[in-house]
Amino acid sequence: MRLRAWSRVALAGLALALGLAIVSLPVAGQAAGEHAALPVIHVDNGPNSPAAQKAHYVVLVSLDGFRWDYAARDGASHLLALGKQGVWAPEGMLPSFPSLTFPNHFSIVTGLYPEHHGLVANNFYDEARQAHYVISDAKAVTDGSWYSGVPLWSLAESQGMRSACLFWPGSEAEIAGFRPTYYLRFDDKIDDNARIEQVLDWLRLPDAERPHFITLYYSETDHEGHEFGPDAPETRAAVRKVDALVGRLKAGLDAIGLPIDLVVVSDHGMAKVEGGWITLDQFTDLKGFETAGALLYGKTEADRARVYNQLKRVSSEFVVYRRKDVPAGLYFNGNPREGDPVVIATGPYAIRAHGPPAGKPDHAPTRGMHGYDPRKMPEMKASFFAAGPDILPGHTVLPFENVNLYPWLAHLLGLTPPRSDGSLNVLAGTLRDDGAYLVQ
Repeated sequence: MRLRAWSRVALAGLALALGLAIVSLPVAGQAAGEHAALPVIHVDNGPNSPAAQKAHYVVLVSLDGFRWDYAARDGASHLLALGKQGVWAPEGMLPSFPSLTFPNHFSIVTGLYPEHHGLVANNFYDEARQAHYVISDAKAVTDGSWYSGVPLWSLAESQGMRSACLFWPGSEAEIAGFRPTYYLRFDDKIDDNARIEQVLDWLRLPDAERPHFITLYYSETDHEGHEFGPDAPETRAAVRKVDALVGRLKAGLDAIGLPIDLVVVSDHGMAKVEGGWITLDQFTDLKGFETAGALLYGKTEADRARVYNQLKRVSSEFVVYRRKDVPAGLYFNGNPREGDPVVIATGPYAIRAHGPPAGKPDHAPTRGMHGYDPRKMPEMKASFFAAGPDILPGHTVLPFENVNLYPWLAHLLGLTPPRSDGSLNVLAGTLRDDGAYLVQ
């Protein structure tokens, strides 16, 4: 899902109404007034506790749509060096199903599968609320009641540690009682290098104010992969561009001299789309159904059964299940937000419930797409690289589910996480202390 529209509307008025302060922080190395300051929102969560001030730091970077094989394929020298310095997954990391942007970013920071944290897609319908969640809808995105789980920034804040988010799905809402101490509304037009300088500025704050958990986000590989396809020259150029940004960030972090673990991940991969749109209402009458993309929400059991029976044998390009019968390994059979029946593509096909209204122009699917089952389509696998004082050097890991990052990241920060779908045991062998001091 392209994210150029992700909450880009200016929301200063909403922030002020919620009692938040928007502060302008200068780019590092420049005096105030010499540049356009970033619109950082500051929440007064108090100072770092004495224990938190002694903790190490984690900078978590997301490269949206950076497929697991891009780094080696395109010679991403900074990322490959980071992996050799610390740990990486040369065969990729497994995103949660569906392999979409919002669900997987939130799985990484909560350790929960999408059906457990509630973001089952980028856009979906909630029958109980009789409302749609849409990632371009600022009101929904900033409403914490849509989200479940305890994201890492809320976990840190609740345990006396300050956090900062330079973009991350969910970071604009109050979740589990907290917002990050510092965060920005999503605006993909913010300069790439200015983002790095903001992270470095946060790390130069006094001990009491300095965030120990920081997120940073770049979307260019996802944008180019969608528009041009994963193998296009434009996508390869985007890979090299974000790799250079990682190199610039790493150099800046090293110069600061703090004990910082740098973790670079992606949310999903990308596949070249085959064929045109598969439009479900060409096979069955969806009158009375709420829909969101390919998600179907029947209002009566009779309608759900009818549509299931009409769809289950009409195409080899998708399979259809009653929600309760979706294979257990997908973790997509227990939340009403997933719809019923559930349609799952069998390959890199573009599926939608409806085309445009009569008289409105249609468009072809994007050349690249994701959202598919990563165990059946390896193009969906994501990336994982990490290095720092708490991480053993020269290690590789086999593909692992991204929910296991949550207890691992919490451990790096010295935080005690709640129970989740992930386990510290999966990545404990990459830690200098072998994960010993956390109660599991």
